[in-house]
Amino acid sequence: MSRALAACITVTDVLFMLYWAVVSVAAIGLIELPPNIMYGDYANPRVVAWNWTFFPLDVAFSIFGFMALSAARRGDPIWRPYAIVSLVLTMTAGGMAVAYWLFLLEFNPSWFLPNLLLLVWPLFFLGKLMRDAAPTPESQN
Repeated sequence: MSRALAACITVTDVLFMLYWAVVSVAAIGLIELPPNIMYGDYANPRVVAWNWTFFPLDVAFSIFGFMALSAARRGDPIWRPYAIVSLVLTMTAGGMAVAYWLFLLEFNPSWFLPNLLLLVWPLFFLGKLMRDAAPTPESQN
């Protein structure tokens, strides 16, 4: 695994686990998040539910990302499929959020740009990962 890919996966996955830890602590009322850092209509129960629909997706891409990092450190070639799954789920989460903000015509850079980044950065790695993970004619014999 390249250093750049490892860094992108690590930063993304650690930040998402921190995000969900903070959101969870806020959801049970132990802290209150300042309104100026929140997304549009953040107190609306439907928007809160929409945000929580990302939880399983975000946790899944982080788990696969951490599994890819661990496998790569061990030299296990299974890291490539794990990384591919992680990157595709990362793009899915980013794309869903970008679509939501586009449909609402809300372009708050603090929410729109990070989600756009989630949609785009995996593209820099997916092509090579998929080519490297594809079976070759020699490996099929």
